[in-house]
Amino acid sequence: MPRLVVLASTSPFRRELLARLQIPFETAVPETDESALTGEAPAATAQRLAEAKARAVAQRYPDALIIGSDQVAASDGERFGKPGSRKNAIGQLHQMRGKEVVFHTGLCLLNSATGRAQVCCVDTHVGFRDLTNAEIESYLDKEDALNCAGSAKSEGLGISLLSYLRGDDPNALIGLPLIALCGMLRAEGVALP
Repeated sequence: MPRLVVLASTSPFRRELLARLQIPFETAVPETDESALTGEAPAATAQRLAEAKARAVAQRYPDALIIGSDQVAASDGERFGKPGSRKNAIGQLHQMRGKEVVFHTGLCLLNSATGRAQVCCVDTHVGFRDLTNAEIESYLDKEDALNCAGSAKSEGLGISLLSYLRGDDPNALIGLPLIALCGMLRAEGVALP
């Protein structure tokens, strides 16, 4: 069994989630192009990028279990990535209000010693309330959500923007599906309670 677990991510949210499993791990920056391919479905993009992130750091860690994850939010054929600016966040929240948005969270566990990659996608269906312009502005005044796909943090004040969450793992929406990851780690011989 590889001795080292590596999280191929710079996300503080993913790092915090992985720490819940109480296993030692390192983090590494995955240098990957996160663009969707022409005609690629959102779930396929999330899975492909999760694996690409894991493989991007594999040469630096030749005997490790490497975790890659990526998230793509979509509704009515529109994709919602990290807004990066307040203007973009306002635009996203305007587009999503009153709609269901599916957050596709891709996950990959790569055994760099054997080349074996376990890959899956965990979907979370999120209903956004019919938000007023004032609610959107007020939310963005109070919480920095510019680095979150869909411009809302469900683990913070963003929960107030929602009417429902439906999915198999609430951690998936934050960025790392821990239930699926535990199964993958066990399949690689990692002891978890």
